Amino acid sequence: MVPDTPRSRSLRRRDRRVLWHPFTQQRGWEGEEFPIFESGGGCWLVDSDGHRYLDGISSLWCNIFGHRVPAIDRAIRRQLDRLAHSTFLGSSHEPGIALAEELLRIAPRGLRRVFYSDDGSTAMEIALKMAFQFWRQSPDAGAADRRARNSFLTLGEAYHGDTIGAVSAGGFDLFHAAYRPLLFRTWKVPPPLAYRTRGVSWPEGCRVAALRAMEEVLRKHGRGIAAVVIEPLIQGAAGMLTQPPGFVRGVRRLCDRYDTLLVCDEVATGFGRTGKMFACDHERVTPDLMTVAKGLTGGYLPLAATLTTERIYRAFLGGYEEKRTFYHGHTYTANPLACAAARATLAEFRRRGTLERLPALVGHLRRRLAGEIAPLRHVGEIRQCGLMVGIELVDDRKTGRPYPFKARMGHRVILVARTFGVFLRPLGDVIVLMPPLSISKKQIDLLVGVTAEAIEEATGD
Repeated sequence: MVPDTPRSRSLRRRDRRVLWHPFTQQRGWEGEEFPIFESGGGCWLVDSDGHRYLDGISSLWCNIFGHRVPAIDRAIRRQLDRLAHSTFLGSSHEPGIALAEELLRIAPRGLRRVFYSDDGSTAMEIALKMAFQFWRQSPDAGAADRRARNSFLTLGEAYHGDTIGAVSAGGFDLFHAAYRPLLFRTWKVPPPLAYRTRGVSWPEGCRVAALRAMEEVLRKHGRGIAAVVIEPLIQGAAGMLTQPPGFVRGVRRLCDRYDTLLVCDEVATGFGRTGKMFACDHERVTPDLMTVAKGLTGGYLPLAATLTTERIYRAFLGGYEEKRTFYHGHTYTANPLACAAARATLAEFRRRGTLERLPALVGHLRRRLAGEIAPLRHVGEIRQCGLMVGIELVDDRKTGRPYPFKARMGHRVILVARTFGVFLRPLGDVIVLMPPLSISKKQIDLLVGVTAEAIEEATGD
């Protein structure tokens, strides 16, 4: 299945001469026979030699309804015939207005304003800056609050993006330890995960322990905390770390009790990934700020948004001379082509009845994982939330001992999966399955079956 024709070899040589790929050790890349994707259709990608691969990670978690969706294609073409781009600074346009209206109709109740940007990192950067500036100028804040609210409370092992503010809010040392001197201070509490907290019963004990740790920080330092920042239900890039029921609601209650803001990062979890439109919907929680990106355009074009309550928005209103303006923006804010793709994506949710058909797919995936993956000797744990799955590989299942970092076992598994026509990307030694929401049960069977074979072959299971 690995391409090895003159055309593919030529393209790889050209790639190695001029490109630097994200999250990639280029020394290893120079010797790897990576695929060159040229087309796609449905849940499939096609490489330069015509080989097909099931897109098991939704092209990095953003593709919703597969590749080349006719309705989204048409929406982009129609918009392209009218206007490709105009600035959102000092002007507006109908696609941006209409999309904001639609987003607020489906968002958690109480979110009332939409601020557009380009990707998840920038959406989070905006949320952090809004929360910080809110306390500087809110009529509800006293003088002490205006001076003191200059830090954030986040979960350990969190990932919120790669811009400096987003990195500061994160806790993913493998990616970000080198930049620690550049970061602002945050308070961190351990994530509520039983697998990595030995001796704590799952799920109630983990929920209680995590909320107690969070409350302890808020009790001691709450007057200096601008916001609590979480990925609701599941921490994606940390290895699909799931949270126990009631945790998100418990965080909301703590924020209310200690008068701080709640920022929910729904970049990965939004738009049906967890089984509902947004992860917050599972526990009927409304954050003060919520970030969305990835699936917003169905995986077609870069677009993100930070949604806020009216309380946040009104703190930025005032006379020009008061300098309450939110001085932040991007050249391609609310790009009309991306807005058109996003509106078509939301329409597809309604037309296909996607949220209504998801429970059957989620249940089917859970059963196949339990039957084919869970029994494998080097699978330490399977973590699933909706169609988001993390399969943690371990060298010793009884003790939970991980493989040596140098072994790159996760990478070895996904290379084997490619030879069977399934494209995956790991998070270290966690194999991620995150297919498009349009995947069929038959394709789920292929995805899980190939993953099981690849784990067996790579680990010698």
